[in-house]
Amino acid sequence: MTEPVIRPRRDDDLPSCVRALAGVYESDGYPAYWPTEPKHWLTPTELLGVWVAANGPEVLGHVALTHSGPVLAAAVGLPEDQLAAVARLFVGVPARRGGLAGALLERAAQAAVEGGRRPVLEVESGAAGAIALYERAGWQFVCTATANWLTPAGEPAVVHTYLGPA
Repeated sequence: MTEPVIRPRRDDDLPSCVRALAGVYESDGYPAYWPTEPKHWLTPTELLGVWVAANGPEVLGHVALTHSGPVLAAAVGLPEDQLAAVARLFVGVPARRGGLAGALLERAAQAAVEGGRRPVLEVESGAAGAIALYERAGWQFVCTATANWLTPAGEPAVVHTYLGPA
């Protein structure tokens, strides 16, 4: 088996991305709700870039970079045009513990910086593994807020905002 590579996502990667995401959803409950159209969910609006960790045709992980929007900009106190949001970051269950999540996070953050933007993200407060990853990678905790969506338990979601290294 060859080493996984991180590369820009292609359209023909989407079925494999959806299969990996389905395993993550079943294992971890991410995303909080299974999207009606997972291929569209993996391609958010305002997309700046999207990458996969792949071993041949098999997608092992995924990350997207988008425009930040006003809520994140207000949370970190920087203009929207100076930020890029890391989104849709996941690694399939069988591919975990090999550093792929950190490598995908680093790739998206690098693209943000190369584009003259500071990386930023939100994470649901119960995602302890993701939070530990961000903090190990040097991301700075900014604040905690109540999100505008409900958890599967019907409670308002609580999210932490992190600002990536410059």
